[in-house]
Amino acid sequence: MSKRLLNKVAVITGSSSGLGRAIATLYSQEGAKVVCSDLAPSARELVPTEAETNTHELIQKSGGDAVFVKTDVSQAKDMEALIQAAVDKFGRLDILVNNAGVALEARRPGPCHLTDEEMWDTTMNVNAKSVFLGCKYGTKQMLKQQPHLSGDRGWIINMSSIMGIIASNDHPSYCASKGAVSNLTRQVAMDYAKYRIHVNALCPGYTQTAIFAETTSHMTPFEVLQRRHPFNGPGFPSDIAKMAVVLASDDVSWVTGVCLPVDGGYTAR
Repeated sequence: MSKRLLNKVAVITGSSSGLGRAIATLYSQEGAKVVCSDLAPSARELVPTEAETNTHELIQKSGGDAVFVKTDVSQAKDMEALIQAAVDKFGRLDILVNNAGVALEARRPGPCHLTDEEMWDTTMNVNAKSVFLGCKYGTKQMLKQQPHLSGDRGWIINMSSIMGIIASNDHPSYCASKGAVSNLTRQVAMDYAKYRIHVNALCPGYTQTAIFAETTSHMTPFEVLQRRHPFNGPGFPSDIAKMAVVLASDDVSWVTGVCLPVDGGYTAR
């Protein structure tokens, strides 16, 4: 089988663990050159099981082409430098996955009147502002470069959530941030459709990552989440990564502005 992302250059934020790590490694397997981005190349404290090998080193050991760029996604200068690093290393930017995010309310859930301003600001900066910055500097670079043979200039995938579609108990800052991601995705898709830049979002259901472990420990028992996902219960990072490949491939030739639930039927209830 041909590799679906052959010779495309992809930047993935939040790549040191969880969804970002799964997307980065699968992109490499599909032929992409990968720029891994996070605060650190490893999430040792958060995910001990993923600490033995950094994501970019894992890709390199498998024969792929990858580098790591330290990035604070809430800072404009860091995001601009990240895109430039991809261009300096690989010559262009084809795919941008704005994946980095936090879910502080998984550990400290509460309604709006009990949500402190610091939690709100941190969540909005990491989850929403980072996507704006990624789209800002990503589209700027994509507009500069020659399109692919298909005529397309780029593929942007933003990481929203089922909580960017529906509400949830005691998650005001997280729901607000993911709602912002969903509608920003639609807006940027409209603005850049004429330039042949695809902009779509993934809206995962409860996926078994480090954040999921915190959720089941502090807020919602696993058995409850099992019932809320009628198709085979909570998902895995690989389920999201597979759809991230689709949204970065030529198969989305007539798709943009979509916020796609990947949730085992959660939002169909």
